[in-house]
Amino acid sequence: MREIVFDTETTGLSPLGGDRVVEIGCVEMFNHIPTGQNFHVYINPERDMPEAAFAVHGLSSAFLADKPVFAAVADAFVEFIGDAKMVAHNAAFDVSFLNAELDRLGKPPIEQARIVDTLALARRKFPFAPASLDALCNRFGIDNSRRTKHGALLDAEILAEVYVELLGGRQADLGLMVAGVRSAVERATGQRRTLVRPEPLPSRLTRAELDAHDAFIRTLGGEVIWRDYLPEPEAAKAAS
Repeated sequence: MREIVFDTETTGLSPLGGDRVVEIGCVEMFNHIPTGQNFHVYINPERDMPEAAFAVHGLSSAFLADKPVFAAVADAFVEFIGDAKMVAHNAAFDVSFLNAELDRLGKPPIEQARIVDTLALARRKFPFAPASLDALCNRFGIDNSRRTKHGALLDAEILAEVYVELLGGRQADLGLMVAGVRSAVERATGQRRTLVRPEPLPSRLTRAELDAHDAFIRTLGGEVIWRDYLPEPEAAKAAS
């Protein structure tokens, strides 16, 4: 299952009041494991940067002046998210800004049915406990020391870790449940099935390393077990 964990930074709190998106960060996950495919862009908001917003994320008007406007990155953003589920912390805020930007361009909005709100998940799982991203990092022992200011991609990367923990922890994605079921079946039937790769993995040893090992084994003499694993001489292979 493909999911996109995302975050935005903005010029303020109200997309209807003229505030704009200035940064988007997205992390792709497949079956709750990050794939390494990210989407990240800074955006020229075509307006000034209020001091209150600058204090949160540190993105100045001067820094954003030469960045693309949202219209220039919208197609790439829409293509990246595709039809995947969208995961965000306090998702209503981020989605309202993105949909306002998409609406300005006449593009379809991100539908509510696609949204997973980790803030709502945290409040259901830990009623009355602090549910900010920093609080959840502390709860789950996730390192957020790099988070001196808000940043969309960094926050999305941290949120991806938090999201997995909210779903029950990393072990759910390491195949342990499948392995446990397989072991139970093997115990019940008394049979063990050995999984074999259809194609062996290529050796990571170089030809020089193989030759050096071969030469060393041939110096040992006697009936050493390593001699059983020496490759056949090419002449013997040809004769057979």
